Amino acid sequence: MKLPQLSVFLENRPGSLMEPLKVLAAADINLVSISLADTEQFGILRLVLKDWEYAKSVLEKDGWVVNVTDVVAVDVDDQPGGLVKMLAVLAEAGINIEYMYAFALRRNVKAVLLFRFEDPDAAIEALEKAGIGVIQEAELY
Repeated sequence: MKLPQLSVFLENRPGSLMEPLKVLAAADINLVSISLADTEQFGILRLVLKDWEYAKSVLEKDGWVVNVTDVVAVDVDDQPGGLVKMLAVLAEAGINIEYMYAFALRRNVKAVLLFRFEDPDAAIEALEKAGIGVIQEAELY
């Protein structure tokens, strides 16, 4: 239910995003999802990959600082208010969202969003109890 996500810390300068991606491409590693957040001094590149352990080792061997965290892929109704409905379940359960981003996958009439929760296990339990789909790792890859 939880998916490993790599966070790679980058300098905030032209070309820095390309550098770790070139390392992954040279190792023939395909990205499943990608997100980039920044501040004035640095950026955080977040990646979901099928072979995340290999990707982590390749990046670290090249000198990148890599952190592994868990995210949860959630089926959200792809219609007005679909996300609001899902967020209401989490709010009622007292679950905090640290961040989220879209996933490049649509399933039937659902959009897939990735969430980093303060307590992923509680989030999964609340979502499943409310009948909201949480996607297994095997379904994504």
